[in-house]
Amino acid sequence: MAGHSKWSNIKRRKGAQDQKRGKIFSRIIKEITVAIKENNNNGDPESNPALRNALLNAKGVNMPKDNIERAIKKAMGADGANYEHITFEGYGPHGIAFFIECTTDNTNRTVANIRAIFNKHNGTLGTNGSLEFIFDRKGVFTLNKANIDIDLEELQLELIEFGADTFEDEKETFTIYTEFTDFGMMSQKLEELNIEVESAQPQRIPNSTKELDIEKSKSILKMVDAFEEDDDVQNVFHNLEATDELMASLSED
Repeated sequence: MAGHSKWSNIKRRKGAQDQKRGKIFSRIIKEITVAIKENNNNGDPESNPALRNALLNAKGVNMPKDNIERAIKKAMGADGANYEHITFEGYGPHGIAFFIECTTDNTNRTVANIRAIFNKHNGTLGTNGSLEFIFDRKGVFTLNKANIDIDLEELQLELIEFGADTFEDEKETFTIYTEFTDFGMMSQKLEELNIEVESAQPQRIPNSTKELDIEKSKSILKMVDAFEEDDDVQNVFHNLEATDELMASLSED
């Protein structure tokens, strides 16, 4: 899963430089709204694990407290938007697989926008379920190593009992992967250990990747950016190999 870690590092760097913070906050607000609506309008993070994770992710992107409180209040009100989750699968150019997760209040708009992006970038929108075999759904927990007081080897041994199956130790971050079904158990265990989590999300990790040259890879990343710029898109997953050469090239851009 090293490739996933590389993409995550690039995304964090882009996020730190991104001037369009409103889009990031908008996605978090949707996450908060869905967490509340799908749990019987429960706005208490203590008894709503989905909301607790959404607030954790809000903290990870430095979302102001006032914005968070307004989002919770609005979601619990009668005028709170009703969103639904929809997913899309397809291929970009050069045989790269895409899995797109959206949260929308207008399905027709979202379908039209996603289809248009596939078409513009010479891709093909497929049927739901056609590419699920390429991606494994995992729980992904990213920790800032500066906030970890316990020895990492001891932490790994303890977390294996609670569903951790893979770890990635990077310069500044420590990432834990679980099966999707163990996501809640791992969330609870990290909370019990008083370990601050930078982000916690179910993600779709490719079980195989495809390597392209720099020019072709960058055309794929332009397609990724196009999806991520759409307000209805929450997550974009793909199986492009994050080669060292590509990472070095992106760092220079």
